[in-house]
Amino acid sequence: MSDSTAIAHATPNDPHAGGHEAHPAYLRHHFENTEQQADAAGFAMWIFLLTEVMFFGGLFTAYLIYRNWYYPAFVAGSHTLNIFEGSLNTLVLISSSFTMAMGVWCAETKRQKGLVWSLIATLILGLGFLGIKADEYHEKYVLHHIPGSTFSSQGFIHPSEEALKSGEKPLAADMAAKTEVYFSLYFAMTGMHALHMIIGIVLLCGMLWKATRGAYMDGNISFVENFGLYWHFVDIVWIFLFPLLYLISRHQ
Repeated sequence: MSDSTAIAHATPNDPHAGGHEAHPAYLRHHFENTEQQADAAGFAMWIFLLTEVMFFGGLFTAYLIYRNWYYPAFVAGSHTLNIFEGSLNTLVLISSSFTMAMGVWCAETKRQKGLVWSLIATLILGLGFLGIKADEYHEKYVLHHIPGSTFSSQGFIHPSEEALKSGEKPLAADMAAKTEVYFSLYFAMTGMHALHMIIGIVLLCGMLWKATRGAYMDGNISFVENFGLYWHFVDIVWIFLFPLLYLISRHQ
């Protein structure tokens, strides 16, 4: 049988009919195969994370420069942070990284129930982190440590008896005023981190909704993998924020 005869007798469902190979429905027309599509999505994700590294790197640099200029004010400001809640949030985020990694593994091995439960656990831990952070922000509101017209540095000029017993020393009025710079950077850095968490939770809810309906079980798991990278990156940012804001010079 000649080639032309073979093509003429090919059925419409023949994957090799007309010289075109069958491909999954999720393969975009401008990619040759699913591997190329996944590589392109992964590369784009890494480029995005690189821009995030530069963004947070700028905040970290600003913090270190101002900390060097106003060291006593920054030390005094850091001593007002709740070390227990900061440590608890660190544990919560590390746990969420584990559950997210389990979710990626479940997607790779086509375990739908495992994927759904892993995403639910990650969602709960993410919401828990934001709840703890909201409680910390409320504490700053009560102490008038939110930068702006209501900010008060009197607690650093005239520390309470409890603070004096714990080793705190009064700051001069001009240096105490610089604690507002510390809290400005504190809210900028933790606020941007919290915003990334909120964005992640919104995406996570959408992914969870799709997972409950059987999505990601056909081999198309690029979104799950790339979201996992995003979530781990947000967790890593906190791993740097926690010692920088809470721990450095804690006992001085």
